Amino acid sequence: MFSRKDILNKIGQITLHIIFWCAVLLFFTYFFGVGSKNYKDTLTFALFLMPITIATTYISIYKLIPEYLISKQYFRFCLYSLYTIIISGYLIMVSVFFSLIYLSNFSYADMNPLTRNIILITTAVYIVVVLVSAFKLLKLHLKHAEKTKILETRILDGQLQLKEQELHYLKMQIHPHFLFNTLNTMYGFALKKADETPEMILKLSNLLDYLLYQVDKPFVLLVDEINHIKDYIDLEKMRFNNTLDISFTSEDINETTQVAPMLLLPFIENSFKHGSIKNGVLKIKIDVSSTKENILFSIVNTSSFSETSNEGIGLQNIKKRLDLLYKNKYDLKIDASENLFKVDLKLNNN
Repeated sequence: MFSRKDILNKIGQITLHIIFWCAVLLFFTYFFGVGSKNYKDTLTFALFLMPITIATTYISIYKLIPEYLISKQYFRFCLYSLYTIIISGYLIMVSVFFSLIYLSNFSYADMNPLTRNIILITTAVYIVVVLVSAFKLLKLHLKHAEKTKILETRILDGQLQLKEQELHYLKMQIHPHFLFNTLNTMYGFALKKADETPEMILKLSNLLDYLLYQVDKPFVLLVDEINHIKDYIDLEKMRFNNTLDISFTSEDINETTQVAPMLLLPFIENSFKHGSIKNGVLKIKIDVSSTKENILFSIVNTSSFSETSNEGIGLQNIKKRLDLLYKNKYDLKIDASENLFKVDLKLNNN
């Protein structure tokens, strides 16, 4: 069943076709009437020529172009186009005889001057066919471009959804991993009933707020990431006491510079978890700086080769997130030697 909208669209389409062919008839009448005083015969000739023009045009736009040209069946398109030209040419020749026999009573001198010229008649017919065919090609091209755009949009939306799902999955991995390490540290302090436990709970509270509410944002301010890094370092200082030698510097930090949340913190967590105490001390050196174009981050910690071979979930996670969020816009270098583990990260802000 056709809906009312479909019926109205069909009626509108038929109406436009009728108006167009009436305009073509008017064009033929005036064109072939040049130099003739008998417009009645000219109109009759134009009416005889109209079915030839309409048939040739519709064969072109509804058969040849969509079924053969658009589908790249070029041999069939050329073959059937040749058939169409031959048949239409024959019918145009019949129109000349119609003008000679019926309209001029076999008197060549009484024929309309323009209806004697078969080349001119053919040109007039095929001007209409070519113009309508060109319009049809343009319409099909625009329709194809629109479909392609819609398809590309759907593909991009699908890719974006997959990317968001993967990022969400990676973030969900951070939550239990980070919480387990931090709560384990707090548990040790609570057992010892240490005086630093309230301060530790406060700093952990700040970190949890950042972890639960800020990590779902696509980007956060770099200064916020740095502040939570400092809180995490303070927590670890309480745990390691005198066995930790850590240096943290943050220079030239632009207050408007943004970074993906929890992007740098896993590197630092990894250095504490997999770093090795050498000569009674775990040494860690962290540097963060930024320019208008880049964020520079580096971290070095003492380690043993056996420890650095296991990067853990933190570094695996960070590499996947970098590929998703900073594809072709980052440079990550990891150097694991026998005594040191070093990470250098450069992010492009643009």
